[in-house]
Amino acid sequence: TVMRLQQYGETNEHRPLYLAFISDEKNIGNLENIRMNNLRLANLAKDKMAPQEDAPAIVWLSYNVHGNETSSSEAGMLTLYALLDPTNTQTKTWLKNTFIVIDPCINPDGRDRYVNWFNSVVGSKYNAFPEAREHREPWPGGRTNHYYFDLNRDWAWQTQVESKQRMIVYNQWLPQVHVDFHEQNIDAPYYFAPAAQPYHEVITPWQRSFQVTIGKNHAKYFDKNNWLYFTKEVFDLFYPSYGDTYPVYNGAIGMTYEQGGGGGAGLGVHTSEEDTLSLYDRAIHHFTTSLSTIEVCAANAGSLVKEFRKFFNSGVSGTVGDYKTYVIKNSSQDSGRIQSLKDLLDKNGIQYGSGNGNGKGISYSSGKEESFNVTSGDLVISAAQPKATMVKVLFEPQSKLVDSITYDITAWSLPYVYGLKAFATKEKISPTNAGAQSVIVNNPDDAYGYVIQWHGLSSARTLSQLLGRGIRVRFAEMPFEVNDQQFGRGAIIVVKKGNEKFGSGLGRIVAGICDSNKVRVNAVNTGMVDKGFDFGSSKVHPLKMPKVAMLTGRGVGSNAAGEVWFFFEQERYADQCR
Repeated sequence: TVMRLQQYGETNEHRPLYLAFISDEKNIGNLENIRMNNLRLANLAKDKMAPQEDAPAIVWLSYNVHGNETSSSEAGMLTLYALLDPTNTQTKTWLKNTFIVIDPCINPDGRDRYVNWFNSVVGSKYNAFPEAREHREPWPGGRTNHYYFDLNRDWAWQTQVESKQRMIVYNQWLPQVHVDFHEQNIDAPYYFAPAAQPYHEVITPWQRSFQVTIGKNHAKYFDKNNWLYFTKEVFDLFYPSYGDTYPVYNGAIGMTYEQGGGGGAGLGVHTSEEDTLSLYDRAIHHFTTSLSTIEVCAANAGSLVKEFRKFFNSGVSGTVGDYKTYVIKNSSQDSGRIQSLKDLLDKNGIQYGSGNGNGKGISYSSGKEESFNVTSGDLVISAAQPKATMVKVLFEPQSKLVDSITYDITAWSLPYVYGLKAFATKEKISPTNAGAQSVIVNNPDDAYGYVIQWHGLSSARTLSQLLGRGIRVRFAEMPFEVNDQQFGRGAIIVVKKGNEKFGSGLGRIVAGICDSNKVRVNAVNTGMVDKGFDFGSSKVHPLKMPKVAMLTGRGVGSNAAGEVWFFFEQERYADQCR
């Protein structure tokens, strides 16, 4: 058995993020060919070579996405040892036709926050009494990452640095099986697949049935050890941004395993049944399901690879869902939001382009069928592509629920999320210029001033960076027209007056900041407008960098506080944020 270690990224607090690749010597020596062949199976390889189904099944095990659910990283180390143990003939056999990827700790910042706190309060012997302070984790807790984001809600959206880096590698591999290891409340028995309803309707019969196959194998070991467990309850397969559903919608058998414990369990804690739940118990349970998963996958490797290929072939053939095309209408006011949508599609490997013609489809605004035109600049997303299942899940106007009781979020359709005019049609509209990115390069002449339309977050980032560079900025209270150009209220205005220290370089600095945010800057040669109020009017106001205070700590939701903190510091790029 051979292991190859790869650092795929780094956290906000500069802790390394690793993947371990484990298989037999032949497979590890053929690592890149296995990866490329797997992309060919998914119709995602650029070389267009024919794939080979006689390939090892790729099994990806992800541990410790929630930092204070510490037993999973311990189980990850046990699993790694068992796979590499030269005396373990059983795992050697499994690795002949499986290729294992282990992420030992998705969220090391959160884990270290929890572990460092715990070690600072635990005594020479742990106290199992639930009210002891070692079981009372302080705000904000170790569950989340540096910015208090729940990384198990970020698989599709990829807002956080850990997710962004991990998903690049994940989409370069696309495993046949993915397991996300978690912990739940102290009194809960172990949970493993099959999952609870609701299942999203796109989940294939094979994906449903193989969860049962894996669950039965786990049950065999848990029954042998007289351990309690449950299946088919609580943890559903619906919202697309979990560590089980995202893999499912990308062709895998995606599963969550849940062990009782979490941040209140420490090294050992008394349950309500007056039993002692130890860290050892928790780790051994996860270790058992880790090996059981690999065992089942090794026994069914051929079927896993075959069904994986079938999943993506169905996508390319256009048979996933009723809607064949999604059209996002373009307008200058929506340019920033459309660019954000394109960025999200790129992160998820979803193909798109532009197009032309006419069609009929469901309007996201009215919910009724309407006629529409496809013009230059509109975004066209075909449902006939490898990532067709993700397209349907992310774009369908309304997802179908078979059970109104769900674990979490139930609405995420992207046209609504981004506030864009869109249509879902059963007609095929072939996109052209697939994946073409809009590039803005501003080369303004030396001028009296520079005007930037206000188009949402991209404009806010631009404004923040202008102020951060010490550039004095104004904004228009009312719409105006100058040099045959119309500008709406909120337009950002930079004039030479007050910015003399930048000399002739003012235009280049403004243009560079606008380029980085894909925002267009308009040079104007006069402060006298044709319509509206002149630049020196009391209706045109100077802007200063605001100083914002945010209260945090006990009594404030850490996720909510983290969202605001992240927005100001990362999405708004406020260099002055402290």
